[in-house]
Amino acid sequence: MVSDAADERAWILAAQEGDQAAFGHLVLRHQRRAYAVARAIVLNHEDAEDAVQEGFLHAFKALDRFLPDQPFGAWLYRIMANASLDLVRRRKVRDADELPETLAMPFRDPGESDELRRRLTESLTKLTDRQRSVIVLHDVEGFTHGEIGGMLGIPEGTARSDLHHARAALRKMLKDVRSDL
Repeated sequence: MVSDAADERAWILAAQEGDQAAFGHLVLRHQRRAYAVARAIVLNHEDAEDAVQEGFLHAFKALDRFLPDQPFGAWLYRIMANASLDLVRRRKVRDADELPETLAMPFRDPGESDELRRRLTESLTKLTDRQRSVIVLHDVEGFTHGEIGGMLGIPEGTARSDLHHARAALRKMLKDVRSDL
């Protein structure tokens, strides 16, 4: 682990000096979790990919302002969260006139044929963006309340509260799932 941290620090310093290959190493190291952060906020794979690409571009442009003694992952995932939230906001403005009475998920993965997955996905779309982000980042991706707060720019206690309210809302929406299946 020490060499991993040392490697990352060396790549950060090299990238800050303009070494694009070093930044490429940072991208490779963090791309899976960056995608997980974005996917927790946006509703489909394509938007998550767009948000990650935009996030890495923002990170590259802001790299000169990053302090190498700080945790790079936390800094990067905050940028990813912001890029994802920006994309969601832009889509809401653009799509406001096009929303049908009932929302259908634009992306369908093979597991969605399962009724529980369909109902859960539908219920997640009814949560606020922040509640959905918090519940997926915590319960699916395993981030701590503090990490989530840092990514979303909210206090840790607010992340805890949002998680509690998101779970309660999901329980309410899915209370009849067992009797329906």
